[in-house]
Amino acid sequence: MTSEDAEPSENRAAARHAAAGALPSRVTFNRFELNRILNLYGRMVADGEWRDYAIDFLKDRAVFSVFRRASEVPIYRIEKDLRLARKQGMYSVISATGLILRRGHELDRVLLVIDRKLAVV
Repeated sequence: MTSEDAEPSENRAAARHAAAGALPSRVTFNRFELNRILNLYGRMVADGEWRDYAIDFLKDRAVFSVFRRASEVPIYRIEKDLRLARKQGMYSVISATGLILRRGHELDRVLLVIDRKLAVV
């Protein structure tokens, strides 16, 4: 059977498998993590504090950057770095100056550093 006789969908499937193997694996946020981050982002947008965000899925880490204005540097970066999972924790919140505000194993606890909830006084 020649390549002309093969089914076109089989050729595409083989090409897709070859391309998937060639791509480097990337660190990503799962659905729960992204949902938690976007809920926080939505509340801060509603308060008028944040305006824009960017998500970067890199080879060694995933980064969710938060901006006050689109033309500025990010005021916070929420990073997931799998290399630190067994050490300090894979999640971290980093300020605009590069200072690590909090690092840990649980995303909810790490986000508490920037998540201001209403408190009864």
